[in-house]
Amino acid sequence: MSSPWGLGFLPDGRAVVTSRDAGTVSLVDGTGTVTEVGTIDGVEHGGEGGLLGVAVSPTFDTDRRLYVYYTTAQDNRIATVDLADGALTNQQVGFTGIGKAGIHNGGRLAFGPDGLLYVGTGDAGDRPAAQDPNALGGKILRLTPDLQPAPGNPTDPPLAGGAGYDLGHRNVQGLAFDDRGRLWAAEFGQNTWDELNLIRPGANAGWPVVEGFAGDDGDPAFVDPQRVWPTDQASPSGLAYWRGSLWMAGLRGQQLWQIPLLPGAGDADGQLTGDPIPHLNGVYGRLRTVAVAPDGSLWLITSNTDGRGEVRDGDDRILRLAPA
Repeated sequence: MSSPWGLGFLPDGRAVVTSRDAGTVSLVDGTGTVTEVGTIDGVEHGGEGGLLGVAVSPTFDTDRRLYVYYTTAQDNRIATVDLADGALTNQQVGFTGIGKAGIHNGGRLAFGPDGLLYVGTGDAGDRPAAQDPNALGGKILRLTPDLQPAPGNPTDPPLAGGAGYDLGHRNVQGLAFDDRGRLWAAEFGQNTWDELNLIRPGANAGWPVVEGFAGDDGDPAFVDPQRVWPTDQASPSGLAYWRGSLWMAGLRGQQLWQIPLLPGAGDADGQLTGDPIPHLNGVYGRLRTVAVAPDGSLWLITSNTDGRGEVRDGDDRILRLAPA
């Protein structure tokens, strides 16, 4: 596949995969057969922009709906599209105005256990946007299935026109919920530290004032990450929770990082994660996306055809790791 980016799963186990550069959506079955089902209208690829995240509606069996995050000539936006009879139909734009650029476009979508849609955005190269409560960039957004600001989002102050859930991010491309319903995010750093953050409503992750840990003299208004990595070891994109650990796909680092969650540790305990464990070091090149399939396996998408990787025979690939 060329420039695969987003990954979701239908209730029947087939994977939904987006192509960033081509703007297409494909289905992949358990045998590895790839079937293109349509193209998202209005996608404009440039730099890191294009057709990015995808999420399958929690009620797909009745509404047949997919959610997609994509770059246009004007902005990044979120639309719904129906998947019926093997084809995409009825594209409806529902949320617009997210800043776009050749870098830091965010793009990950994930439904939470509350049935709401969580969206990772980037600062689109505009660093002050991450600290601007009125801007959509540098935030995690929380929306209803109708792509409206979700009730219960922070109000003191309201963020991103009521759609914001937290702020202070550089480029969130990984979102995952653990078995306690806690939201985690993986984030690209600038030059020094990539981050794994535990997300709390209304919290401020600190970018661009802070990259990594704030330190003893840091502003207490900023929440420190749970883990950091040098950017040449990670550059994280996808994130998933699987078998008691978070699994983080590394692009530049070309590794799949396993971050164990400490059993019994509560949010007030501070450190909730064990020492990270690297897997697949360089074996498949850049790793873009990781997700758990309905059968309990872990799927990975490589990212060697996106213009920044070393293309190998068979790239890009979808890998399946079955539980032991």
